[in-house]
Amino acid sequence: MTEDRETSNASGTTGGGLSAPPKKIVVLGVGNLLLSDEGVGVHVAQRLMEMRLPPGVRVVEGGTDGFRLMNVVVDTDRLIVVDAVKGGAAPGSIYRFDIEDAPSFPMAYKTSVHQVGILEVIHLSELVGKTPETTIIGVEPKSLDMGMALSPEVEAKLPRVIELIFEEVKRPFKKTI
Repeated sequence: MTEDRETSNASGTTGGGLSAPPKKIVVLGVGNLLLSDEGVGVHVAQRLMEMRLPPGVRVVEGGTDGFRLMNVVVDTDRLIVVDAVKGGAAPGSIYRFDIEDAPSFPMAYKTSVHQVGILEVIHLSELVGKTPETTIIGVEPKSLDMGMALSPEVEAKLPRVIELIFEEVKRPFKKTI
């Protein structure tokens, strides 16, 4: 089940005092809470929901919803996905990459068990003409065993992941929306 929290949007202005549409930013935490570190994205989303967020930032706890997240993806200008990523580094290592850096063939990029779904959703959003500027922040898992607790190595990295999210939120947009 998808759960989200939205803050009020702030309007920008353009030259001449005309209101520009607000920029929408979604932080999407994905993963399976029942498989320990696989649920890191959802754990981050839950922590962010307890924090004061900048205007225009919405947090969505996407779990393993995959294609059901299409509306979330196409209804935002910037998407920040937080997930477990199996890149082969030490447990707790943090990765940051733009969606353009992930291959078009999801099987070539081995991430979490549901990741094929979220990568496909993001790529399919191109078909409806609305692909958000997308950044993925991943954390190398230690354990994918049954259990709801994160490993100490991954748990220790949550504050840094949240810092990186706030840095992404402040980063200027690349595209003209």
